[in-house]
Amino acid sequence: MSSKLKFWIYLSPLFAFILLGVFLFGGLFSDPTKLDSALVGKPVPEFELPDLYAPDRSHNESIIGGRVVLLNVWATWCPTCYAEHTFLNELQSEQNVYIIGLNYKDYSRADAVQWLQELGDPYQISLFDQSGLLALDLGVYGAPETFVIDAEGIIRYRHVGDLNPRVWREEVGPVYYSLLDGQE
Repeated sequence: MSSKLKFWIYLSPLFAFILLGVFLFGGLFSDPTKLDSALVGKPVPEFELPDLYAPDRSHNESIIGGRVVLLNVWATWCPTCYAEHTFLNELQSEQNVYIIGLNYKDYSRADAVQWLQELGDPYQISLFDQSGLLALDLGVYGAPETFVIDAEGIIRYRHVGDLNPRVWREEVGPVYYSLLDGQE
């Protein structure tokens, strides 16, 4: 084997390490709340889930059509959901934002109901997704996530993380209100 070939063979792990380092370094500066969603621009997936409060009553995707809504994915085990809950109550009561809650992978329906009774319930409808199948169909990575859905049931925006006044003012609210304006 020639000395030139040996030289390149010995250096190849170094080049691989440098390429991997550049790739990982780039990930340090990406925004984890800017996850692309394959569903933006597509209808809400078909579903049938029980109501959180009334297990005998079920809801399907038809509850979304006809109005602009926020679909908020939340869980009692999620500390960030707890942190965003006060703001969701304000959105609903002060700005009359129509919010559907998707309770995600809570094992106890009673715990979820108690959580809403203690913290206030900003949701016009609360879905109980114990298995997480609808969340999976929506591409949810974890709670909380919020989807802005237009009056035709098309997902227009996805926000990963908590809703707070800044996120509402700069990101989610403008999408929501532009859809409301287009509805009138």
